Amino acid sequence: MIDALTVAVAATALALAAWCGWATYRDQPTKDWHFIGMALVSLLGIAQLVIGCVQLARGQSPDEGTAIFVAYLLGASACIPATGFMSLSERTRWGSATVAAGGIVLAVLEVRLFDIWGGGSA
Repeated sequence: MIDALTVAVAATALALAAWCGWATYRDQPTKDWHFIGMALVSLLGIAQLVIGCVQLARGQSPDEGTAIFVAYLLGASACIPATGFMSLSERTRWGSATVAAGGIVLAVLEVRLFDIWGGGSA
């Protein structure tokens, strides 16, 4: 995996979580600007999915197994879009809270993806 992309996805996910958490604190639903942020984070997640699949196709393999790696890649790329759709159905502050929680979950998934690929081993 590309370490810089993993860090970028995690950092933008945490920034989105903070932004939507602030909206929750201010009793605001998700707004158009939040969805633009979600689109940016989702594009980074999809880019990571594509790069991960290309690396697997080239014969590289993660330390902890291909199946778990692909499962985490799919989960990471679907996390923010899923919470975005959920926030559309909940047009209160809790929609923003859902996206904030999704951003935190995505950051944790990125740390785990890094470990699965073997980035944490010395």
